[in-house]
Amino acid sequence: MSSLQLNTEVAIERLPFSIAPTDRLLFVGSCFASEIGRRFADAQFHTVVNPYGVMYNPASILHTVEKCEAADVAVLTLGTNHVYILNETGEIVDNCCKRPQRLFTERVLTVTECTGYLQQCIEKLRSFNPDVNVVLTVSPIRYRKYGFHGSQLSKAALLLATDEIVRSNAGVAYFPAYELMNDELRDYRFYKPDMLHPSEQAADYIFKRFCDAVLSDDAFRFMDEWQPIAHALNHKPFNPDSEEYKIFIEHAKERERQFRMKWKL
Repeated sequence: MSSLQLNTEVAIERLPFSIAPTDRLLFVGSCFASEIGRRFADAQFHTVVNPYGVMYNPASILHTVEKCEAADVAVLTLGTNHVYILNETGEIVDNCCKRPQRLFTERVLTVTECTGYLQQCIEKLRSFNPDVNVVLTVSPIRYRKYGFHGSQLSKAALLLATDEIVRSNAGVAYFPAYELMNDELRDYRFYKPDMLHPSEQAADYIFKRFCDAVLSDDAFRFMDEWQPIAHALNHKPFNPDSEEYKIFIEHAKERERQFRMKWKL
């Protein structure tokens, strides 16, 4: 008798490019970009994560990209196609800064507008580094304030826009974070208590699938070598003043120094 399969596996092919241990990584977008970017930073990759704050829509992501330095790989995570326009200037703002709602008008970007902003992101990134590779993702985080149907419409617009950009640009790939959450992890146990954001377990799983799709063999070795060093450095001793622990932590720091020399960090 065959075993019962309780989820739908999302088949993910290797992306057409790889992340190397010394690549400069840029993560811009929703708080999901922060979740994945933080894991790369913790793993000692050269990582910049949302340097001007969390950005949810394609226009605001472009505003960050325009101010960033060169990256070798940029990961842009789209959350919504809703934008807020400051009535006084007619400009899309990235953060309302807790100002009164009456000062802003909410608007929904069309698929064509989303595509245009993303294309500008690609072109700006390439003006900094012609060899940059770009990964586009759609955040699995739902937006209750739009209503769940409205949230799905927003995601649909982003999915259509990212598909157009990938088909029109070499060196740009799509990673199915949204599909992983909604198909493989279709269970509320994989959400935080707000039932909107992926849990730590879910984010860890999506991070692993992302690594499997894009990391080079050297990058996997890099992570494998760092993991025991990080574990040693983060160890919480019962008696931090003991001679035994002092020797242990000095040994761990020496291993870290050798690691950084080896990988030229």
